[in-house]
Amino acid sequence: MPLSEHEQRQLEQIEQALYREDPKFGRLVRSSDPRVHYKRKLAQALIGVVAGVGLLAAGVVTHRIYLEAAGAVIMVLSLVWAVISWRRHLARVRPVRTKARTKGQVQRPGQTRRARMMERMEERWRRRQEGDRRM
Repeated sequence: MPLSEHEQRQLEQIEQALYREDPKFGRLVRSSDPRVHYKRKLAQALIGVVAGVGLLAAGVVTHRIYLEAAGAVIMVLSLVWAVISWRRHLARVRPVRTKARTKGQVQRPGQTRRARMMERMEERWRRRQEGDRRM
């Protein structure tokens, strides 16, 4: 569950006070922040794309096929890495919410997939016992 704006402000104030009091611990905590890792991975992917474009251009100018191929591969891999890390970051920031698949089924917050499956199976069993064969 996301924090409210007031709670986020309070958390930021506590973090800032902690960083002022103990800078070494603050650096340690900040290094474990997923946002920092995301920004670092994005910067590394950007450097990889630039290096790939550079190798590709160098290969075109010098007519070396292996430089062009290496540049293209590095560029594509860097782009894929950037997209994958971006999607993982988004998954952490805002979790995916699924819709209930059947009519009348209410998905309760915090209910696991297995619990919903068990609930559906119990409902089907109850219907069978009552004589209703529709599912």
